[in-house]
Amino acid sequence: MKHWIKTTAGLMLAASLVLSGCGSKPADNSSAAGGSKPAENSATGGGSSKKGEKFKIAMVTDIGGVNDKSFNQSAWEGLNQLKNETGAQIKNLQSKSDADYVPNLNQFVKDGYNLTWGIGFLMGDAVKTVATQNPKAQMAIIDNVVEAPNVESVTFAENEGAFLTGVVAGLTTTTNKIGFVGGIDIPVIKRFEAGFKAGVAAVNPNAKVTINYTGAFDKPDLGKAAAATIFNDGADIIFHAAGATGNGVFNEAKDRLKSGKKVWVIGVDKDQSLEFGDDVTLTSMLKRVDQAVVRVSNDLIDGKFQGGKNVVLGLKDNGVGLPDTSKKNVKPEVLQKVEEYKQKIIKGEIKVPEK
Repeated sequence: MKHWIKTTAGLMLAASLVLSGCGSKPADNSSAAGGSKPAENSATGGGSSKKGEKFKIAMVTDIGGVNDKSFNQSAWEGLNQLKNETGAQIKNLQSKSDADYVPNLNQFVKDGYNLTWGIGFLMGDAVKTVATQNPKAQMAIIDNVVEAPNVESVTFAENEGAFLTGVVAGLTTTTNKIGFVGGIDIPVIKRFEAGFKAGVAAVNPNAKVTINYTGAFDKPDLGKAAAATIFNDGADIIFHAAGATGNGVFNEAKDRLKSGKKVWVIGVDKDQSLEFGDDVTLTSMLKRVDQAVVRVSNDLIDGKFQGGKNVVLGLKDNGVGLPDTSKKNVKPEVLQKVEEYKQKIIKGEIKVPEK
C-alpha cells in the first residue's frame, strides 16, 4: 500500500469545507459511456461575468455511476456547485466497465477540457495512461495516487472517519453483533473496514463485527443479500462502504422495518439519512468528495493547480466526519464519546489502523 504525503493544501481545505446539501439528486445531465457524447451543463451567468466562464471541467465515473447516491454523486454535486459559483462549463461520462475508462478520459482531453477528473480508485491506471500520453493535459483523481506531473491526487483518511462510526455502533448495539458490507476489496475500502473495527473494539470489545465484501459497487441486489445474511445472524447495525451496492443494505433494513423488526444502517460518503430516511439511518460517515472537487477545480481556475501533488484529507482537515443529523438517532452521551475520540485522533494520541 502506498504512503500518501500530506500537503499544506489539506490544511487550506479545513477552512473552506462546509456540509453540502447531500440529499438532493444531481441534475439529470449525465450520459452513458460507450461513444455517446456527454450531456452538457452550460453555465448561466445571468449576464454577469464569472471567473470560470472560459473553463471546461469534466469528470469520468467508475462503474458505480453518477447517481449512486454516494461517492460519484457527491463528486458531481461538487462540479455543479462549481458551475453555479464560477460559471465553469461541466460535463460527465459514466463508465459501464473498466474498458470505458481510457476512452472516456481521452474524449475530454481531446475536446480541450481544462481539467479532467477520474473519480475513484479504480480509475488510477487509466488516469496514469492518459496523463502520460497527454503531458499537457491537466488531470485529477479522487481515491488513488497517480505519480505524474500533470495529475493532482486527492485521497482521504477513511479509517479516521470510520473509527467514529465504529464508536457509534459499538455503543449503540444491543446484540453485540455488527456488520460491515464492502464493495470491492481494495485499499480504500479496507481503510473503512479497519477504522470501523478499531472504533467498535475501542468502546465495546465484546462486540463481533461480521465482514462481507460483495465484489461490486453497482449491485444493490448483492448489498441487500449481504445485509439479509448479517441481520439474520443477529446483527442490529450494518455499516456499508459499497457505493450503489450499499443502497441494497438500506432496502433490506426498510423491508425489515415494515415487518416490525428495527435495525440500523450507517451510511457512507454523504448524509444518507437525507436519501433513505431517519427511520433506518443511524448516522453516516461523510467523505467530502464534493468539496475536494470544488477546491482543486477552483485552484485550476485561479492558476494554482498543483500537478504532481498528493493530498490526504482526514479529521483535522474536516475531510471526513459525521453529519449534524447524527443527533437525531445517536444518544448525546455517545456523541460526546465520539467527540472525545475525534480529538484524540486529531492530536495524534490515537493512530487509527489502515488495514
